[in-house]
Amino acid sequence: MKIATFNINGIKARIEALPAWLAQAKPDVVCLQEIKSVDEAFPRELFQDMGYHVETHGMKAFNGVAILSKLPLEDVARGLPGDPSDEQARWIEATVIGTRAIRVCGLYLPNGNPVPGPKYDYKLGWMERMHHRVQQLLTTEEPLVFCGDYNVIPQAQDAAKPEAWINDALYLPQSREAYRRIVNLGLTDAFRAKQPAPGHYSFWDYQAGAWERNNGIRIDHLLLSAQAADLLKDCQIDKAVRAGDKPSDHVPVWIELDA
Repeated sequence: MKIATFNINGIKARIEALPAWLAQAKPDVVCLQEIKSVDEAFPRELFQDMGYHVETHGMKAFNGVAILSKLPLEDVARGLPGDPSDEQARWIEATVIGTRAIRVCGLYLPNGNPVPGPKYDYKLGWMERMHHRVQQLLTTEEPLVFCGDYNVIPQAQDAAKPEAWINDALYLPQSREAYRRIVNLGLTDAFRAKQPAPGHYSFWDYQAGAWERNNGIRIDHLLLSAQAADLLKDCQIDKAVRAGDKPSDHVPVWIELDA
């Protein structure tokens, strides 16, 4: 089973490039972030015609997450437990039925800038709610995949210029500590399990020639429960997508599971 995460930075802007990538990469499951669309406006028929089941949790103009799956989906849930009723659309989960059932959670973690301020407080509060949800799901002892745009640079090796991010919400010690608390519940960073070396990124800003200078950061992660980590065969970053026509500032990251 090939599972990918991809922050597309707006479905309207990526309406041509996304299907082309899907046809080339052939993922079984894709978790999308920043669809920036209400559920009714998401072009689900386009992806259904490609053989995907489509589940969305959207909102107008901002945020929004979705799951596309060529395999059946069961027990779809929207919203992070504990969020207020008027919460932003940042979490969706479902069980994917392959040769093994895999619980997939797609997330778009808050950016948190500027700091200090209410946006950063919101980020840390959201991460605490995610911590509780991960704890709950781990009790099921089933394969779990938590994938998405975490807006967290875990370590210095995950940034081309870590010194430039010292005062940014993505790299502040509190952000990295909150991320480590989640990982330390017993999760495996799929990419680092397969590639421990520095110099690998999933995001390049549109400004200041970041892509051309390879001034990137790694903020798109797939974290696996022990049961899912046992099934891990590969994990790659599709860096070449960033050089395409009208690209997102993120690129897809995918895993292959023996499931």
